Amino acid sequence: MTQFYGKTKICYGPYALETLETFPATHAFVVTDPFMVKSGFADQAVSHLKRKGIGYSIFSGVEPDPTLQAVVEATRIFLSSRSDMILALGGGSAIDMAKAISYFGRKADASRKTMLVAIPTTSGTGSEVTSIAVVTDKVNAVKIPLNDELLIPDAAILDARFTRTVPPHVTASTGMDVLTHAVEAYTSRYSNVFTAIYAERAIRNVFAYLQRAYDHGDDMVARDNMLIGSCMAGLAFTNSGLGVTHSMAHSLGGLFHIPHGLANAVLLPYVLRFNSFDAGVKYREIAEMIGLNAPTVEEGTRNLISAVRDLNAAMKIPSRVRELKINEEEYRASLDSMAANAMEDICTRSNPRMPSHDDIVTLLEQAW
Repeated sequence: MTQFYGKTKICYGPYALETLETFPATHAFVVTDPFMVKSGFADQAVSHLKRKGIGYSIFSGVEPDPTLQAVVEATRIFLSSRSDMILALGGGSAIDMAKAISYFGRKADASRKTMLVAIPTTSGTGSEVTSIAVVTDKVNAVKIPLNDELLIPDAAILDARFTRTVPPHVTASTGMDVLTHAVEAYTSRYSNVFTAIYAERAIRNVFAYLQRAYDHGDDMVARDNMLIGSCMAGLAFTNSGLGVTHSMAHSLGGLFHIPHGLANAVLLPYVLRFNSFDAGVKYREIAEMIGLNAPTVEEGTRNLISAVRDLNAAMKIPSRVRELKINEEEYRASLDSMAANAMEDICTRSNPRMPSHDDIVTLLEQAW
């Protein structure tokens, strides 16, 4: 059986933030990071809670790549509050942490009903509509993807004004995360007609608008379309799964603290080549949909890989892992452990070509 599941109410447009005033909540547990508070962005959301008379508590301790330990502590604080809404405001780390808090909070107290609302401030993870949250196990230096329908937010508010001040290098890496989500969802062994529709639109949006958003941060048409593309890619991959680009990026990021989107951007061209025998027909379709010359499967695949490399280069994203300031001796000593982690990663099972441990080692060597 093939299925497509969409739970999240998606609110977008210039007045989307006002939706906060319509939710049936009495107290919100706001999960965000210090920058959102300092910049005043948190106040923009809180003002709507105040207008509705909804109480709130702010947890602003979110750091990049939230750890299991941090999630446990934040869940304890949430459980001691009287909140019936968790409001995530921030990038992927804030949303993933809020989702994990909601998930573990429900496990600790099944009788407690809590609404989960996500407001993304970057155009990248699509976490506002997915059943996946990534937390970091610091002890074993690996990123762990959690996957459960309980992690899917009840509502997502897409307001591109929150993304306007994102610096160019973050726009680049998060935007390439969108592309990786969409391409891997489109070519996943579990893709279907519904996921393909969302993935295709996300791919088109990235190639049409990412460079514009990178070059001109105040281009709100580009910002809007990247935020929508990110959400659509999330809808696609939460139903179809991803691939080994993500598996390796989780391992690389967990061990060497490379931002997730950046790791995906560097690794994607190598995985496209690796998957080309099994996914070549779909790569040709992607090449055609973004206007590349693709008279044959092989030429379409080559041109798609070149287009990804060119987009990376235009945004100053390195083409090799060695350019990410990683110690070569440590990297090569970790090849086996990174490959082992990637093989166990949930994303690997939906890759169009089933890799071996040695295949992953070879890909990591090629990417170096």
